[in-house]
Amino acid sequence: MRILIIGQGGREHALAWVLARSPQAPDLFIAPGNPGTAEVGTNVPIAATDVPALLHWAQEHAIDFTVVGPEQPLVAGLVDTFEAAGQRVVGPTAAAARLEGSKAFAKQFMAAHGIPTANHRTFQADEYDAAVAYVRQEGAPIVIKASGLAGGKGAVVCHTLDEALEAVTDMMQEGTFGDAGAEVVVESFMEGEEVSVFVLTDGAHYLLLAPAQDHKRAYDGDEGPNTGGMGAYAPAPLATGRLLTQVCRDVIEPTLGGMVAAGHPYRGILYVGLMVTETGPRVVEYNCRLGDPEAQVVLPLVQSDLVEVFDALSRHRLREVSLIVDPGAAACVVLASGGYPGAYEKGHPIEGLEAAAAVPGATVFQAGTGHDDTGRLCTAGGRVLGVSAQGADLAEALSRAYEAADRITFNGKHARRDIGRRGLERLSATP
Repeated sequence: MRILIIGQGGREHALAWVLARSPQAPDLFIAPGNPGTAEVGTNVPIAATDVPALLHWAQEHAIDFTVVGPEQPLVAGLVDTFEAAGQRVVGPTAAAARLEGSKAFAKQFMAAHGIPTANHRTFQADEYDAAVAYVRQEGAPIVIKASGLAGGKGAVVCHTLDEALEAVTDMMQEGTFGDAGAEVVVESFMEGEEVSVFVLTDGAHYLLLAPAQDHKRAYDGDEGPNTGGMGAYAPAPLATGRLLTQVCRDVIEPTLGGMVAAGHPYRGILYVGLMVTETGPRVVEYNCRLGDPEAQVVLPLVQSDLVEVFDALSRHRLREVSLIVDPGAAACVVLASGGYPGAYEKGHPIEGLEAAAAVPGATVFQAGTGHDDTGRLCTAGGRVLGVSAQGADLAEALSRAYEAADRITFNGKHARRDIGRRGLERLSATP
């Protein structure tokens, strides 16, 4: 089996790592990959957004199926291009990926299919004054979202009216998020706790992965600016069996059914970000791929052969396979460059990876890494490493992840020290 993975972050390293464990011993290729993916497969120097080059390479190298990691090529229509050429892909078409590519579309879709979410209004690029008037009318707290892709940083939770007006101005007039912020969604603030639910689906059938909880803010106590994610754990105790049953009934199944009815069956990985409120779960956002760092805790818990599962998904025959999830827990601590998500330096040597990997149950997934002129591993991005670990329970997984993370050094290393706090508190409060 020859498999192409598209992307270069920690999510793609986790995908390659878990597929490499398959008893089928697949040949893995990662485009463009990173130094970590090169340890479990072969890196291909083609950008994730260069769809024509990726298709040509896949055809030339007899790839059996392709797994797409990041959202940009999915929204741009990579799956459409590949499938038109007879290539099998794990991922949604461009029409289906609009669930992530356009928050305005997602809101319209949810309203049309009775899927619970926050009250909202959408404003176009030339409706700045109307957006400001609406924000003043609604008051704070309130959420301002760039409708397009913004690398997981386009949602601004505003606790004061001044913050909300500044966010609208930044997006619609200052161009903080470029074209992604030309159209803005203004949402009511939802009180509750967030949880991420992931399904693998061929459009008709779906399989649940372990639910996870991400940590978006840069600093402990959920302080500081939003990031792409500073850590995660799974399964999230918040997502009880009862809650997941409700989510499947009220969110997952109406979403998949609605996409079929629209003529665009959703196939691939669907990630639903939820706010669990007093009145039940409500959708915060859809994503058309695995989250990062959530992938680094969700994927290691899969005990089934993911090569077999992805192969069946790409053939639209997911009903023929099942998914077994480890009964334990997994946690991931992101090691970031100093200053992230703002300006940060690159090129600092990284040490201690072997010592970290020696911790029982620990795995280090590389994301923002590269090599210097001497071939030494060094920092090359904001989120440098995801230090993940599995354990019999959440406490053990977190203890192992932090022990491994503390063995790694590089100049400016920053990590949150409270990953999993809510999960531990919830578990300790359970009779």
